[in-house]
Amino acid sequence: MAYEREIEVRWRDLDGLRHVNNAVYSTYLEIGRDAFFEKVLPEAAPWDYVLVRLAIDFRRELRFEDRRVVASCRVERVGRSSITLHEEIRTTSRELAAECETVVVARDPESGQPRPLTDAERAALERARDADV
Repeated sequence: MAYEREIEVRWRDLDGLRHVNNAVYSTYLEIGRDAFFEKVLPEAAPWDYVLVRLAIDFRRELRFEDRRVVASCRVERVGRSSITLHEEIRTTSRELAAECETVVVARDPESGQPRPLTDAERAALERARDADV
């Protein structure tokens, strides 16, 4: 199951070419990823995970006239300490604007080093992944 969050396109998101700046796509994806973590791992503090990879394929220009977009996130793989996510940005009419592979690593807040996922985290993530099948 993909977890979604609708996001307003703001005037400040635009660049000199009057389309959403490519860097803003990362922000939209982060908002969708936050929605995912809120639903799948509600007990986890957001600082318990760190982004280690973000690979975006831009598929469509976004403009202010699009008004709103939908960022979605779903689990691809669950590793020992990492989670591979597939993320998308679509217009509200469902046109694909970008797709992304993201890797997030569980982090020990005291040492700042990677840590193994807990059994509870792994179970929740696998349930979310299996709901996609």
